[in-house]
Amino acid sequence: MGLAHMLSGALRAPLKRLMARWAQIRLIEPDPGAFPLEPTLPTLYVLPHPALSDTLLLESLTRHHGLPPAGGRRTIGTISLPASLPLPGQSRRLWRRTRRPEAPFLSLIEQCRLDPARDVQLVPVSIFWGRAPGKRFGFWQLLAADSWQLTGRLRRLLSVIINGKDVEVHLGTPLRLSDLLDEREASLTNRKVARLLRVHFRRLRTRVLGPDLSHRRTLIEGVAASPGVRRIIHEVATAEQRSPARLEDRARRYGREIASNMTYPVLRFMAGLLRRLWNRLYDGVTVKGLERVKDIAGDHTLVYVPCHRSHIDYLLLSYVLYRDGLMPPHIAAGRNLDMPLIGPLLRRGGAFFMRRSFRDNRLYAAVFNEYLHRLIARGHPLEYFIEGGRSRSGRMLPARPGMLSMTLRSYLRNASGGGQALVFIPVYIGYERILESGSYQRELHGGRKRKESPWGLLRVIGQLRQPFGQVTVNIGEPLSLRDFLDQEVPGWQQRLDDPRPPWLTRVVPRLSETLSRCINAAAALNPVNLVALVLLATPHHAIEASLLKRQLALLVTLQQRLPGGRHASLPDGTPDAWLERVLALEMVERRPHPLGDIIVADERRAGQLGWYRNNVLHLFALAGLTAFAFRHQACHDLDDLEALLSPGWPILTRELMIPAPASLREDLASMLDVLVEAGLLEHHAGGWRRPRESLEAGEQLRMLGGLMQPSLERGYLLLSVLLSEPAGHFKADELTVRSREFAERLALLSGLDAPEFFDTRLFSGLVESLEAEGWLYTDDGRLFFDDRLREAAQRSRALFDPALRHRLQLVSRTDEE
Repeated sequence: MGLAHMLSGALRAPLKRLMARWAQIRLIEPDPGAFPLEPTLPTLYVLPHPALSDTLLLESLTRHHGLPPAGGRRTIGTISLPASLPLPGQSRRLWRRTRRPEAPFLSLIEQCRLDPARDVQLVPVSIFWGRAPGKRFGFWQLLAADSWQLTGRLRRLLSVIINGKDVEVHLGTPLRLSDLLDEREASLTNRKVARLLRVHFRRLRTRVLGPDLSHRRTLIEGVAASPGVRRIIHEVATAEQRSPARLEDRARRYGREIASNMTYPVLRFMAGLLRRLWNRLYDGVTVKGLERVKDIAGDHTLVYVPCHRSHIDYLLLSYVLYRDGLMPPHIAAGRNLDMPLIGPLLRRGGAFFMRRSFRDNRLYAAVFNEYLHRLIARGHPLEYFIEGGRSRSGRMLPARPGMLSMTLRSYLRNASGGGQALVFIPVYIGYERILESGSYQRELHGGRKRKESPWGLLRVIGQLRQPFGQVTVNIGEPLSLRDFLDQEVPGWQQRLDDPRPPWLTRVVPRLSETLSRCINAAAALNPVNLVALVLLATPHHAIEASLLKRQLALLVTLQQRLPGGRHASLPDGTPDAWLERVLALEMVERRPHPLGDIIVADERRAGQLGWYRNNVLHLFALAGLTAFAFRHQACHDLDDLEALLSPGWPILTRELMIPAPASLREDLASMLDVLVEAGLLEHHAGGWRRPRESLEAGEQLRMLGGLMQPSLERGYLLLSVLLSEPAGHFKADELTVRSREFAERLALLSGLDAPEFFDTRLFSGLVESLEAEGWLYTDDGRLFFDDRLREAAQRSRALFDPALRHRLQLVSRTDEE
């Protein structure tokens, strides 16, 4: 031991220089320049276990970033200690473990008690040389990357050599020793300090590496042998006269079809590949709100629920999490992506595959449920898209209940055994331009969806030279499933023995709606969707450049004053820069003119811009509705405005998936004040009115109201169709189809090339919203209503000017009439 110490001392200087040259830190968290150290206190760094490589790297890091040095010794009062202290670990002596040595803080604790001025701050430091998921098998894991297995000297040396360019350093919050002192004896306090530090290191390792992964084959065998799957095998064998052994083989085959096979080499390869891809494809990937995830990742099971806009979503979120020091999740992907070349790569990157429907296959459903439960029970982060598929219209699609229901049932199974808390992480992904823009427009116009294939990847590669702007990933407000159940189902913990409690069918839709609203509340405004909001509110998709810039500034001001989402983000820069960016992306065209440039979108571009507008339309729901109310009527007081808008407002909030305010009246008053400040309305003794003098303000108010016009027109058309017949005439699907036909007719007569305007799902959603709000009820499959709906529809006519009402009424007449 003495000889080893002497050799390490003699080699320390050259090893330090070698380490500084070889190691490359990919991530330091938090930023050392903003690290909250108390400059008057001596600093000791604490490492989770002894490792010369970690100590040398830490010395180089502190010297480079101007932090208190991590090399040498510190003299604190009468005590001299190394500046970097590792927590002692248990050592093994052949067949038994030795007792863990005491933590090195005892003398400091005794001194601080005698003299409180001799305080010290402890900084926990975690260093990861590469990041393997927590596997206990595999050649690469054995040789190289950090995992849950503590490394020996040879393995650490190999890890430094192989992963020296992929190092992460995490600096924990400094702990003041005086804050940890209590009345107990010093030895007990010493153990308490060590225990707190070990808990911190364990939580951080869980956050970065994820929990331990079983071997894929072992996991599949465990799923097939689970009581739930074996029960279904027995029932199916009895009912269909099949061999149980063959059904067991089929269960294993299903398991192999489903299960992921996450491996570190593929994660690292994909991280490098995707970094190059994003640099080639996008101008940058901006992430906001990730600190909310890092605060809870160590002791919660995380379920990421992003909006689904593009196939890029699968890769983007995993890349962002890996880059920023979080474990990439296991991702539920459609079986259509399990194709040659692509499928095996995605599977090793964490994807597990599921069929679009398995309602009629009890054995497959049981295997999938059990596999998902085992991932959740072991604390693995998950990711799935609650919409089920990519949004072709750009709107947030209604959530499908399947994955949420399975997650909720798994959580209830875990809760009965005191399982880990589960938190949903809403994620909004905003693009300035998507790869699938052309295919979405083709499908909206009636074209068939092309089947995914490796050849499709080649077509994507051919687009890499085109500009695609920036991408924003916004993290919404995490939703604790326990807190949600406490609010929705008081006493839910009293029925944990029931695998399908009676309240499940009621709560899953509520959970779906809540998560959809949380995702929308984190929407990202960018130059493209802002320009789309303005340009598509003009009659011919053309506007003066100067007016466009003023309207862009207005929209951003409205979001600054009254945000449409709790975690919504705004673009950096100025309206001039935003317009230039959209022009550079070739989303609009500038036409020079002696009296001022005109910004124009042709028919093809206008169709594409509709997708980007719909991404963020919900953020301006109240502003647009309020402005629309002043298009036909010049003046309103607050009472009249509330009476006019309150019947339709809950329907609109359900369509746009935004939370209904606690008081519409209070929100209206605030919005009116903001519009007065912006110069779009004037306040007088009797209420509010359109500006009398400023034509430009009137035009801006008209364009702002135009944001909600398509939604209001759809609602008016549906009510016109419904009320044209007596109650009980229509079934829900009949009303949906008839309303969609009239909307398509209106679009054709108006020269409007916007297939999403007559999207069947929007009209079916309207019918569901009218039922949910009590305006309709179903009896024997038919829709009934009373005079309240007729009166509300009559009042809503005041929103529309006579010309628009006349046009809508003409459209709703059939040819026979």
